[in-house]
Amino acid sequence: MSQDTPSPVATLPVHGLRAADSARRRTSASAVLRSVLEHGPVARSTVARLTGLSAASVTDYCAHFMQLGLIREAPGPLRSNSVGRPHIPVDLDDARLLVGGVHVAVPYTTVALLDLRGRVVEERRLSHDGTEPGRLLARAADGLGALLAAQAPGTTPLSVGVATGGWVDRDSGTVVAHDLLGWRDVAVRDALARHTGLPVHVDSHSRALANGERLFGHARARQSVLHLFVGNVVDAAFAINDQVHYGPRSQAGAIAHLPVPGGTQRCHCGRTGCLQTEVSELTLCRQARDAGVIADRDPMLVLQAARDGDPAAVRLLVERARLVGRAVGLLLDLLNPDAVVVVELGVIHRPDCLAALREEAAAYTSTVVDVAEAVIPTSFPATVLATAGGSVALDVLYRDPLGASAALASPDRVRG
Repeated sequence: MSQDTPSPVATLPVHGLRAADSARRRTSASAVLRSVLEHGPVARSTVARLTGLSAASVTDYCAHFMQLGLIREAPGPLRSNSVGRPHIPVDLDDARLLVGGVHVAVPYTTVALLDLRGRVVEERRLSHDGTEPGRLLARAADGLGALLAAQAPGTTPLSVGVATGGWVDRDSGTVVAHDLLGWRDVAVRDALARHTGLPVHVDSHSRALANGERLFGHARARQSVLHLFVGNVVDAAFAINDQVHYGPRSQAGAIAHLPVPGGTQRCHCGRTGCLQTEVSELTLCRQARDAGVIADRDPMLVLQAARDGDPAAVRLLVERARLVGRAVGLLLDLLNPDAVVVVELGVIHRPDCLAALREEAAAYTSTVVDVAEAVIPTSFPATVLATAGGSVALDVLYRDPLGASAALASPDRVRG
């Protein structure tokens, strides 16, 4: 290269250099905090080996994270085989910082507090007396406030995550369309931030739970995961190499109208056999009322009737699981993920439903040999909705610890 030829670095604008440096710092900080989450209590030298970062860089990141309250030095040193000081391990500080979680379902909203390990500390269900967005979100903020007020002094809320079904635009924090709630272009992030005074992040519940599984669940070691959520709303999320696919304006995962072989229900779109119409909890409850199993619209009553030995309730739950299994079989062939994680009432609580789903999936896939290994229930059976909301905020934290926790370094930050 001649002296007159500028180097590639020299031709990069200053703002480009700064952006590249910022991206490297973000990636490095994420790798350090994820290593502490995954392996803590862990020595800094081990974090350096796991991440490929220098020992000095890891020490600097850990010192900063300790100042913010994200990690702490664990009691008791780790002994070293070499001469010198024993290593003082670091671990997540799961007592000081919490995130809020909000999941908006059709009949109720779940509000919760989660620690940095994704564990639900407290949760509360708020039944809807209407779905007008402003009123509903104000009640959710009040519910979170009540949960925070009951926490020990010194506990600090970091941010709030909101999850729901339908079309959710993560970048703008907007629920673009949720037909069952009657929502259109609802600016959830802005509204809830005004009520709480905290950073708010919004995503679909399938994508939120896919990220929760990636961070805290049984599927975190899998390279690719399909997450299927079957409630009143039926949707999906696909993650590969630690990244959830969003698509243009976060529209990926809309599978409500996926045709299900053998489906008989008439969909509002005019077709027969659309997945959501076939297997939604609304359909399950209608069928259970028609069969005399329940008199209300609560799917948990169908589950309870099955536990009490009602054969009609058992049949409805197993048949529903089989229909879901057919869809899973088709999706296994289409995307060929390492794992499919299923959130579905019967699959979560009944071995016969999980067996029926796997049996049907095996009959409808031509690519997966060991369906029992590939198709698994959610890692959060007792807290799935609370975990969905909290995982939105925790995903942001673990992807960008420095940015997500920047407000904690402000002297104006008010601690609880």
